[in-house]
Amino acid sequence: HNLGRPRRRPAAAPAGMGEQAKQPVVQCDPSKPAAANGESKQQGVAPGARGRGFDRLGWLLVALLALITWLVVPDREQMQHANAQQVFFFSWLTALSTGCGVLPFFFFPTFNDWWLGVCNAFAGGMMLAASWSLFVEGVVFDEDVAHPASGALTPLTRVALGAVAGALFIVVTQRFLHNHEELQFGDLRGASAHKILLFIFVMTLHSVSEGVSIGVSFGGKRGLQLGQFISMSLAVHNVPEGLAVGLVIKGGQSVLRTGLWAVLTSIPQPIMAVPAFMFVETFTPLLPVGLGFAGGAMLWVAVFELLQEALEKCSLRVTGASCAAACALMLSAQHLLR
Repeated sequence: HNLGRPRRRPAAAPAGMGEQAKQPVVQCDPSKPAAANGESKQQGVAPGARGRGFDRLGWLLVALLALITWLVVPDREQMQHANAQQVFFFSWLTALSTGCGVLPFFFFPTFNDWWLGVCNAFAGGMMLAASWSLFVEGVVFDEDVAHPASGALTPLTRVALGAVAGALFIVVTQRFLHNHEELQFGDLRGASAHKILLFIFVMTLHSVSEGVSIGVSFGGKRGLQLGQFISMSLAVHNVPEGLAVGLVIKGGQSVLRTGLWAVLTSIPQPIMAVPAFMFVETFTPLLPVGLGFAGGAMLWVAVFELLQEALEKCSLRVTGASCAAACALMLSAQHLLR
């Protein structure tokens, strides 16, 4: 009955039986990246994904911060009066508290574009409130600490001059960053890296004035009690500032690295607090200028960087509401601390 039908070819033997199938064999070298071993590169990797593994450098820096904290703890006798070690210890705790602001990112690690716009608006609102507080503190500072070296310039004039200088300084810094397109921050390049570096720079300048205020408060009339109160108030104040830093730079770093960058922006506080305490007569008349400088720089970045980018990702109503909520929250917290 098979006559007239075409003969079928026998089925080929499966690979591994008889002659092996001729397929290219890829030798995997664990010392080479996946792309070099013939694996296809995964697309759509979230920013900062390379920092999600065990970060040896990050945890080493955490251990270093813990060691420094343990070494600078003053004893009971040193806690009885204001001294350089106590000033450094309290200002050091104030700087470390900034890292607590990134704790929410352990629970909410990623954001889409709309939420990123909301976060930028929220961070911008925090910076607006912080700028206002710096201006007010600079204007009324001499009411508590008067000094004849202030000269004929009133505190308001010194704050205004500092604010203008701070804004001009940020404009010059922006032009410098735009002329260096090769700058990189984590996984980010170009304009995104420029914005983050500028933001970190401004927050670091802001911490310089806060460090001076801590040192001056320890050397003022009320000395020990006033200095401890100012330090603890700034420690609480630094937590939302750390959140603002995290909201801006989280896209290019892991949560651990984000927290370390937040702490780094406050490191000038203990560095400046000790010389301000030791040379309080010199730093006192300059403090309103420093506060105005930091406030002007923060105001420029908040309006022309963060809020503008927020408007590109979400509506004007959402941006305004987020900014207003952040301002109200920041100012309310500062009012309660006072």
